[in-house]
Amino acid sequence: MLLGMRDGEANRRITLAEVAQQAGVSLSTVSKVLNGRQDVSPATRGKVERLLETHSYRRTTRAAREAPLIELVFHELDSVWSMELIRGVENLAKAHQASVVLTESGTRHAPAADWIEGVLQRRPIGVILVFSSLPDAVKRQLGARSIPFVIIDPAGDPEPDVPSVGSANWSGGVAATRHLIDLGHRRIGIVTGPEDVLCSLARLDGYRSAMNMAGLDHDASLVRFGDFHVEGGYERAVELLRLPDRPTAIFAGSDLQALGVMEAARVCGLRVPEDLSVVGYDDVMIARWSSPGLTTVHQPLREMGEEAVQMLLRLRAGEPSVTRMELATSLVVRKSTAPPPDRTVPLAPPPAHSTL
Repeated sequence: MLLGMRDGEANRRITLAEVAQQAGVSLSTVSKVLNGRQDVSPATRGKVERLLETHSYRRTTRAAREAPLIELVFHELDSVWSMELIRGVENLAKAHQASVVLTESGTRHAPAADWIEGVLQRRPIGVILVFSSLPDAVKRQLGARSIPFVIIDPAGDPEPDVPSVGSANWSGGVAATRHLIDLGHRRIGIVTGPEDVLCSLARLDGYRSAMNMAGLDHDASLVRFGDFHVEGGYERAVELLRLPDRPTAIFAGSDLQALGVMEAARVCGLRVPEDLSVVGYDDVMIARWSSPGLTTVHQPLREMGEEAVQMLLRLRAGEPSVTRMELATSLVVRKSTAPPPDRTVPLAPPPAHSTL
């Protein structure tokens, strides 16, 4: 039986007035907590939040009182990869007469503490987070306000009840590596993303699986963790290209990292693809216009954004919805891959500092 309720009242929805009475505060204070106002002491806020959680309080949806906003949250907004997701979210949000507000979480994987206060003030109809996870306390706060959330490419392995959208990262890693193996490469390096991000590890697992299926050893010295950005790809590629037995091909965990790999090859006096084959991941627009055109794994970023909105709207309406959605990837072959060289090309010394 819920705290403070008499026999027979356990199934009745608690009112905010009752929450205020049990917390020993005014109704307006409870309203401030619900709406994310900052002019409430931490102790009072905590007491009210605990009561809302204890009673499984859910705000009744009143469309007239809520802004038709979908909040899209990135930890950074400085890449073409982000823009593809934004377009997908905006496309479907517009079709449902909703606007999109973009926010930066301020931290790498989980939103900063002050982020939730802003969300509660804006009262969006739902939240989509990218490369993120949510602390249990934040999930409960969103739930108490009837604000559903969906995560695109969760940072870690999501819990079964956490709605999420991603792509077939393992299959993409297999396809990229198998393409290089089919061309004749045996010394294949990989620059994947951060080692604490689920999609990075899945692409690395795909690479290892493809090597195993071909009966090839995957040399641990050929594996590097990057950051999905150009400079990180450049730096990790220089390390690989300076190995005594350097790779003849490198699979990069993002197109941006692949551009860094190609620059590292140029600086080291190697030609792509004659001396080094390069495969990227994502298939963003720059992959088509790089020189040479980048062979890459197409990740359906716009479709992922659209599916996240669809899932959010279904959750909003209380309709049945799958918890985890994975969209297919596909290999796009361009000019940055070719059979391996004869290994007679001398390697130029890299500069002392990055040229990026």
